[in-house]
Amino acid sequence: MGLKIIQVDAFTNEPFKGNPAAVCILEEHPAEEWMQKVAREMNLSETAFLYKKEDGFRLRWFTPSVEVDLCGHATLAGAHVLWEEGYLKHDEVAYFYTRSGMLKARRKDDWIEMDFPAREEHEVKEHPGLMEALGVKARYIGETRSAYLVELYSEETVNCVKPDFTLLKKLQIRAVIVTSLSSSSEYDFISRFFAPGAGVDEDPVTGSAHCTLGPFWGKKLNKNELTGYQASERGGFVRVRLGGERVFLSGQAVTVLKGEFLHT
Repeated sequence: MGLKIIQVDAFTNEPFKGNPAAVCILEEHPAEEWMQKVAREMNLSETAFLYKKEDGFRLRWFTPSVEVDLCGHATLAGAHVLWEEGYLKHDEVAYFYTRSGMLKARRKDDWIEMDFPAREEHEVKEHPGLMEALGVKARYIGETRSAYLVELYSEETVNCVKPDFTLLKKLQIRAVIVTSLSSSSEYDFISRFFAPGAGVDEDPVTGSAHCTLGPFWGKKLNKNELTGYQASERGGFVRVRLGGERVFLSGQAVTVLKGEFLHT
C-alpha cells in the first residue's frame, strides 16, 4: 500500500466549508524538495507533513509556493488526523515540534484546542500603496513580523473588500488581515486574510491570524474569550482564549478525502 494523504476541512464541522488542508504522516524526515512538490500538487493553501519524534511529532507546513513558520488550520487538521487514524488516543495531547516552537493540541468534546504563541501587533504608518491595493479606508493599521492588520470601519466593508492582488504582490507584503467589530451576536469580530506573497490570494480560515486578532480585539473589548468569523467564500469560526504570551485557538474539523501516492 502506498503512502497515505488525507484532506481535512478545518474550522468547520461541515464538509466543503472552513479551510481545507492536506495531511501526510510519514515514518521519517522527508526531503524539502519532495514536500514542496507535494504541496504544489495538492494546490491547497497548506499541506502538513508530520513524522514521529521523541514524545511528539515534527510538523512542517507548505503552501504551493513556500514553507511557512506557523499555520493554524493545517495544525488543526493534523491533530484531527492523529486521533482519527489512531496515532494518538482520544485523551492524549498532541505535541508538535515546529519552526514556531512547541505547539500543543487537545480534544475538548467536539472541538480541538491548540496552544499557539500570541503575535501582538503594533501601530504603524500606512505602507505605501497598501490601502490603494485594498481599495478601502483604514480605521487603524498595525503590523506583526509576518502580516499587516488593518481595522476597517464596518463588517459590511470587510465583506466587500476586493483587493488588487497584482498590486499587493508587487508591494512585497507577505500577508494582510482586514478586520472589524461584528454586527452579529454570533461572533465578536470578523476578518479576512490575503497572502498573495505566499502564493495564497485569500485564505479561507486562518488560525495563525487569530494569534494577532485575539489579543487585538481582546484589548478593545476587554474580553479574554472571543469568537471570530473569517468571512471568506467558505467561511469558518475560530474560538480564541487569551493567556498572556499564548493564545488558545479552538476549532472543529471533518475528513473529506483519503488517498495514496502512486509515485513518491
